[in-house]
Amino acid sequence: MLEPNTEGVIKGNGLVTLKFVQVNDVYEIAPLNGGEYGGMARVAHIRDSIKKQFPNTYLFMAGDFLNPSLLGTLKVDGERLNGKQMVDVMNAMDFDLVTFGNHELDLSEEDLQKRLDESTFKWTSANVRHVTEDGIEPFSTKLEFTKVPISDFATFKAIDPNGNEMKFGVVSVTLPSNPKEYVYYGDIYKEAFRAYKLATEKTDLVFGLTHVSIEEDRELARLMQSIPLIMGGHEHNAMLVNVGKTTIAKADANAKSVYVHTILFNPKTKYYNLHSQLVFVDEKTPSNAKVERIVSKWNDMLDEKLKEVVDNPNEVIYNPSIPLDGTDSASRSIQTNLGEIITKSMAFSYQNKVDAAIVNGGSIRVDDMLSGPITPKDVFRVLPFGGSVLKVDLKGNLLKEILDYGQEKKGTGAYLQRDNISEASNGDWLIQGKPISEKKTYTIAISDFLLKGLDIPFLTPENKDIVEIYTPKETETAADIRKAIIFYLNSLKK
Repeated sequence: MLEPNTEGVIKGNGLVTLKFVQVNDVYEIAPLNGGEYGGMARVAHIRDSIKKQFPNTYLFMAGDFLNPSLLGTLKVDGERLNGKQMVDVMNAMDFDLVTFGNHELDLSEEDLQKRLDESTFKWTSANVRHVTEDGIEPFSTKLEFTKVPISDFATFKAIDPNGNEMKFGVVSVTLPSNPKEYVYYGDIYKEAFRAYKLATEKTDLVFGLTHVSIEEDRELARLMQSIPLIMGGHEHNAMLVNVGKTTIAKADANAKSVYVHTILFNPKTKYYNLHSQLVFVDEKTPSNAKVERIVSKWNDMLDEKLKEVVDNPNEVIYNPSIPLDGTDSASRSIQTNLGEIITKSMAFSYQNKVDAAIVNGGSIRVDDMLSGPITPKDVFRVLPFGGSVLKVDLKGNLLKEILDYGQEKKGTGAYLQRDNISEASNGDWLIQGKPISEKKTYTIAISDFLLKGLDIPFLTPENKDIVEIYTPKETETAADIRKAIIFYLNSLKK
């Protein structure tokens, strides 16, 4: 039995070793691309294998994990999962700490509270607050007889085999990109620095766990000059950036990779050494059996639901020559190759007997790059909420108004992905290379969501410039936009 370290006395080499396993922006619990990369059971194995040798090993999530996902849209007992499956898996993995990503706040107030209450791991945030009837207060998690407020920062105690000990803190902030009535966002710089100062008074070292843009992480590093490491999220590609004495690390989304950070700390001198290693999670990575069983339980449930719509959810239907861009930032601001496939599929579902097709970029929910073999399951990941493709006859003046509005809303979900529609150098809209005539009637394939007036307020069935709306029968390909895409991609193989 090791005796506790006497304060001020250093035993052995005096160095406390910390190991941080970092993931961020993980939407799927199972491996992707036919098992090529990712998988939370594999991440669990990586952490477990490190912890066997280094007891002071911690597993951190830098935001974005409750949403979006195909499994999250699944209804069990009449209620959408909305991240319940991810919390179940993360509980089994014994995560040590997580922070909010912007996608956690996609959930309703009620659903987010359920996920918080189900979590056996800690949450922390210095700037995300709950707007309640009693005012602005921290979010909380419920225990059996009480509520525990989510702290501005988290603290941990680490003890080495010789009895040397140290305390470290973790400070977290989230970018305010997802406004909700029940959420208040404090200024990321002001609140991060406030929490950082408080944490430094109680700990030997303070680290960051953030979900902000890399530019904002850089500014946080300049603000908190003594912070050794910021484990970040939001960007989906791995990066390691140095700003002064601070290292900013972000792993690849969907656990394609994890960062393993090693910190050697001398409690007497307060000196530390940091080394960060990117570890790829692929088919060569073993899985934690316990976590894999839980993942399989949820995946089996998903496959059963998908088989109600398609016969073989895992059949390879398309091999893109370059990755298909389904990231939120691209889908909501530029024409993408994935948006092109979706809209061409919409037109194809009507045997191309339409003038053009449009879909709101916000309906693309995968927030990922799709590479390698594409299966029907991937299509459902892209458009988890489905919906039908309507054939709408409308006046040219309304079509121009719709396209102008979508362009004005660049950067939001109302931005339009288009097929057979282009923009001339003078700003005029063209269909098949010809300017849209305001008096002419055009036939456009439109996602049913767009005609609800939620993204484009004036685009409703009651609009006087809509001449006719055709709603497909259940037996038609156009009845489900995802089936339309599968049908189109299969046609390319012929």
